[in-house]
Amino acid sequence: MLTSGIIGLPMVGKTTIFNLLTESQTEVSSFYSGKVSSNVGMARVPDKRMQRLKEMFSPQKYTRAVIQVTDVPGLVAGSSEGKGTGNKFLADVRQVDALIQVVRAFGGSVPHIEDSIDPVRDYNILTTELILADLQVMEGRKERLTTGKKKKVENYEEDLALTEKCIAVLEDGKPISSLDLSAEERLFIRDFGLLTQKPMLLVVNVDEDQYRNKSYPGKDELEALANDFNYPLVVICGQLEMDLIQLDSEEKALFMDDLGITEPGINLIARSTYKLLGLISFFTVGEDEVRAWTIRKGENAKEAASAIHSDISRGFIRAEVVSYEDFIKAGSESKAKDMGVFRLEGKDYTVCDGDIISFRFNV
Repeated sequence: MLTSGIIGLPMVGKTTIFNLLTESQTEVSSFYSGKVSSNVGMARVPDKRMQRLKEMFSPQKYTRAVIQVTDVPGLVAGSSEGKGTGNKFLADVRQVDALIQVVRAFGGSVPHIEDSIDPVRDYNILTTELILADLQVMEGRKERLTTGKKKKVENYEEDLALTEKCIAVLEDGKPISSLDLSAEERLFIRDFGLLTQKPMLLVVNVDEDQYRNKSYPGKDELEALANDFNYPLVVICGQLEMDLIQLDSEEKALFMDDLGITEPGINLIARSTYKLLGLISFFTVGEDEVRAWTIRKGENAKEAASAIHSDISRGFIRAEVVSYEDFIKAGSESKAKDMGVFRLEGKDYTVCDGDIISFRFNV
């Protein structure tokens, strides 16, 4: 299973966001404890399409897509050199497939490890540590390439050129993900465990006034950074989100209406992370169960069948497919079939996000 890691400096609200995503109750501290253990949980991915299908079928069981989330120990300046929880931090970050970087804009009584509120500075501290860690990896690789026996390295010239390209962008203070690499080059360096090659979501944790006013320190700079490096950016008020989950549905609706929002910000984080991981959902529907199945974007029907059971993939005959949009327009399964929007697809059909699929197979 692909995983995401929540990273940031201590005391920025990482564990609060982890608790919101995973519906956990992990202890949240109001002081820096130097904690070195990671928290791991599963987050359900909100999907309005699933809710609509649930209303149509009234199933006995309703199963949403999930992602694994790790709350990584807080980083401090010098982590790339092993300071603070540096070694543990870097080891845990290398294990995840996508990053959720939380930066703090809220003030209040909770102390900041840098003694002041500056989201851009905090972003730069963490990003610098990731870059320095990657630089150590790539400089070590260059040294091995140039001091070893070159003829023992397959495609030596290409390997060295790519290594030097990575070093150059890192020395310029930019992540590996900003490089324009071919699919072959990305695949080649994937096994190096480079931290700045991982896709990243930037989350700004604000206070209630900042959230209502849609303004926080460093907003323009953070938005520019997110745009430059193609990072999705979500603004959330962790405290408001914690308040929301304590309310019943009617009170929650009134509260959200007062805030001028249609859904909790934590939903945006879950969906953005799902997309960041390169995942999509297809659905199986019926009175027994409405379920979202998770696959990688670009997978074919036979591969999608294996998400349900290997026997279905092995005995694959055809996939009966209808898009969610066509299904909803029809209003029911029988009407969708009368309209001819169901179609039979072979094993090489590329599954689209939101496809409703019934597999025909023989074992």
